[in-house]
Amino acid sequence: MLSRRAVQAASSIPSRIVVVRSLATAVPNTPEASSSTSSTPRRRDALKDGLSFDDFLSGEELPTPGERVVLGNTSQPRLPSFLKHPIPSGASYTSIKKDLRGLNLHTVCEEAKCPNIGECWGGGKGAATATIMVSSGIVAPLTSQLMGDTCTRGCRFCSIKTARAPPPLDIHEPENTAEAISRWGLGYIVLTSVDRDDLADGGAAHIAATISKIKQKAPSILVEALTPDFANKPVETIHQVATSGLDVFAHNIETVERCTPFVRDRRAGFQHSLSVLAEAKRAAKAANKEILTKSSIMLGVGEMEDEVTEALRRLRESDVDVVTFGQYMRPTKKHMKVDRYVLPEEFAKWKQVAEDMGFLYVASGPLVRSSYKAGEFFIENVLKKRRAEAATKASAELSAAAPEMSSRA
Repeated sequence: MLSRRAVQAASSIPSRIVVVRSLATAVPNTPEASSSTSSTPRRRDALKDGLSFDDFLSGEELPTPGERVVLGNTSQPRLPSFLKHPIPSGASYTSIKKDLRGLNLHTVCEEAKCPNIGECWGGGKGAATATIMVSSGIVAPLTSQLMGDTCTRGCRFCSIKTARAPPPLDIHEPENTAEAISRWGLGYIVLTSVDRDDLADGGAAHIAATISKIKQKAPSILVEALTPDFANKPVETIHQVATSGLDVFAHNIETVERCTPFVRDRRAGFQHSLSVLAEAKRAAKAANKEILTKSSIMLGVGEMEDEVTEALRRLRESDVDVVTFGQYMRPTKKHMKVDRYVLPEEFAKWKQVAEDMGFLYVASGPLVRSSYKAGEFFIENVLKKRRAEAATKASAELSAAAPEMSSRA
């Protein structure tokens, strides 16, 4: 029989062993332990949800999980260096933005996230890239967006807000737009607009009124209007805008015919857009008004070379004078992916092809957009030259007719 002291010593041994093992024994290499250590990579993979740090900084509503891109590596090409651009900043940029907000005006430069906004709005006095508010009487482009910031269409490349029934038109917008433009002393203004299928005339009267107001306050300014397609509206809506006093009637076909249903809203049509451009030119000629017509094509959405050539041929058949080429750049991860990034050399090739077809002017480059200042400078000079020639011709005809009229008297 063990003594009391021996029992106490024996009972104390396991407790000492347990304490020592819990402190000194390494983690066993078991399947359970291995699975716990591999949970970290899986947790990292779960965070790869297609969102970047810029998405959180943008202030926009984040897409739901169902709308996000496929996890992991995708076929989306990387953005090449020639398409990267600095963040907009500077006193001129800030001043322009402040003026626009004060007059409750919108620009497509902001709504469509144009990559050239920093270049166009940020130029200093006397600089080639100067835009608005730098000096009196400057020749510089600004793109002003009419009829609000909400569109009734849902094109897959465009970041402008959409709704079936946008807010009513601002009846003061034509006056405010004209006032801002006359105050800035611009030489060339581009007016664009959202589509308003909810309006009986698609907004044609509103656009025409804005152009008329601008011409009243600043008769020397040249006005370009980038218009909707007025689908399912009377043809008179096109005539109303084309004869309102504008100088350039622009409407974009955006892409080749085959890609149109996958790029633009299903209510838009390639042939209908060509008809809009042709009808605008006919209406202006019938009203004895000289205008230029203009359209734009995005590259990098899946088009083929022969399809681009065919699109250019049909634009010329529709008597279009100016065409621009630019790279499609995905505005957000909710929009269609870029098929490919087109090299500058290919843009140079399309410029030559279009010029050989007889277009009056072609702007072609990765960052060129339908409203781009280099093209507007050229168009302005062409229009002024044509009008000067027309005035000289009219003056010569009047001088020749004067002796005959006096002899009859």
